[in-house]
Amino acid sequence: MSFEPEDLLSTLAGFETVAGKPRRFVVAFSGGIDSTALLSVLAATRDVHNKSLLAVHVDHQLHAASTEWTKRAGAIAKSLQVEFVCETVSVADDSGLGPEAAAREARYAALAAHMTAHTWLLSAHHRDDQAETLLLNLLRGSGPTGVAGIPALREFRGGWIARPLLKVPRHELSLYVDGAGLTPVNDPSNDDDQFDRNFLRNELMPVLRTRWPNAGSRLARSSDYAREAAELLAEVADSDIATLGGVASRLPVSKLRALSRARQINVIKRAVEVCMLGPIPSTALQRIIGELLTARADAAPLVSWRRFEARRYRDILFLLESVSDSDYAGREFDGDSLDLGEGMGVLRLVRGGERGLSQRVIDAGLLACAREGGEEIKTMNQPHTRKLKKLLQEHGVVPWMRDRIPLLYSNGELVAVADLWLARGATEENGYRVEWQDKPPLH
Repeated sequence: MSFEPEDLLSTLAGFETVAGKPRRFVVAFSGGIDSTALLSVLAATRDVHNKSLLAVHVDHQLHAASTEWTKRAGAIAKSLQVEFVCETVSVADDSGLGPEAAAREARYAALAAHMTAHTWLLSAHHRDDQAETLLLNLLRGSGPTGVAGIPALREFRGGWIARPLLKVPRHELSLYVDGAGLTPVNDPSNDDDQFDRNFLRNELMPVLRTRWPNAGSRLARSSDYAREAAELLAEVADSDIATLGGVASRLPVSKLRALSRARQINVIKRAVEVCMLGPIPSTALQRIIGELLTARADAAPLVSWRRFEARRYRDILFLLESVSDSDYAGREFDGDSLDLGEGMGVLRLVRGGERGLSQRVIDAGLLACAREGGEEIKTMNQPHTRKLKKLLQEHGVVPWMRDRIPLLYSNGELVAVADLWLARGATEENGYRVEWQDKPPLH
């Protein structure tokens, strides 16, 4: 059997039953054999699929020849009459992810910039990639979702990632590229066995094939079975989350504890996925089960992984993005835009339509501060001055956000508590309201 353009088009048409009909294909284009085969077929059949094409090459700046690879990838795209864009990224070496995962994260962040509704990002992962991924995840101790390997189709930044070559072996793509007379980019790092995937590809898989010639297809079949099991587990978790209230980021602890341990784990893993908080390490998952779910109601336990965290407040398990400590304290605020730090959003002043801060207060200048304790304010709907601590408690603001809420002062007086309250003596009709954009959850 050989790789035929009709097979690719048939696979893409099948994806439309789930993802709808796309208007544009964005191809993740390294310029290597696999993505060159994919782009070549799409270019040759554009009159059949009728989609606009964009080839996006990501330069990770990890090799001295990466600039030359970019030129060669651009030349291939030009020869195929496909629009070409290069995105240059910096790969963090302190992310804790490892070099391969860090590069992948940077790559997808760059590709995401080209996503819109009705756009499909096409990746040239093939059957051998799927087999390698299964083995890697088995060796990492992954569960059904990991063993399921690379999904053929999933939502991504308002569009979809589609991998139409997962049933095609690498050697067929190589033959197709040779037959098309194309010279792909050769990345020598693919021969560097210090990387786990390369070691599997270059050392282990050839040995397996000497004993089991169909190892690649059999492993890919096992991935298909595992994906069916993973999809079933996701359906069960979704049903449990609905029973628990339907909000994945806020799970009632008492009801969660009534489930079996296996279903608790399944629900939390699925909730983390739904909230797009990245894959959760097994150690963090076990700590959530063993520490947060069993903590006293008045405790404040915390489990963190990467840029995310799980917290408990009263009977609710919160799954969140981490927020930075208050680094805006003491900064002047002109009302235009005040960046409150990572995960904290932006503060602005907007005039009109309701009672807000007076022009007199604005002209006197505003200073952004963090809560230190002992603050008091007389709000517009309160006859007496109140302790801010008490107001935050009554308003149900979660404890970890109470000291992070931005306070606005004018002439030494507290005039606004973020977008929650304004001081009575600092307002006028048609004044300036405080707008907190992209704020983290407070309740």
